[in-house]
Amino acid sequence: QLVESGGGLVQSGGSLRLSCAASGFTLTYYGIGWFRQAPGKEREFVAHISRGGAATTYAESVKARFTISRDNAKNTVYLQMNSLKPEDTAVYYCATTARTTLTMYARHYEYWGQGTQVTVSS
Repeated sequence: QLVESGGGLVQSGGSLRLSCAASGFTLTYYGIGWFRQAPGKEREFVAHISRGGAATTYAESVKARFTISRDNAKNTVYLQMNSLKPEDTAVYYCATTARTTLTMYARHYEYWGQGTQVTVSS
């Protein structure tokens, strides 16, 4: 089971840190992605981190503002979100992939959390 937390309401320019914790299995063997879905829009890729954490990739819209990281000892992946904008408002999901290469395609991810709401006010 994957459980996201850390969402909430924040003003434009503010920061939040999302967490994705796993229970019942270890995240060490998986690449982890963050996705988001705004009302009326398709789910979109946000960031990905490799199994060991050495490699990351970001959507252009969040590059230089968001940072993905992982603590395998805590079985948790994080998404630090800075300089938030109203267009970042969405439900944020984490997901695991068994692929060894970085991927931004939702179909490549097998297990998903339930999501956490992020709302950025202007």
